Amino acid sequence: MLLKDFYTITQLTVKDHLATAHITINKNHEVFKGHFPGNPVTPGVCMMQIIKELTEQIVDQKLFMESASNVKFMAIINPEKTPDLVLELDIAQTDTGYKVKNTTMFEDTMALKLTNNYLVI
Repeated sequence: MLLKDFYTITQLTVKDHLATAHITINKNHEVFKGHFPGNPVTPGVCMMQIIKELTEQIVDQKLFMESASNVKFMAIINPEKTPDLVLELDIAQTDTGYKVKNTTMFEDTMALKLTNNYLVI
């Protein structure tokens, strides 16, 4: 985990190439002291790192993000109000690594959609 204690995986299920991860963001993490004081917002780059780390755990390989496309941050993830997230990962193996299509939600709200390509390192 790049950011120690930033999130906790509460449930992870994998069936074929589809994975569903339930995570809880740590609202008391240091990153929220600067992003932003009094109105914490989960940084998009942290969400992208979580997706990479989950994918690494699922495929049991170290990965490097080669590219990202169709990245859409659709709602603010405030760890004080909505710390519990559900991430769905559609993982497809490629010639050099993996392509991952992700949707991230809290409650009934779509927060993030993206497609990442990872190289195996």
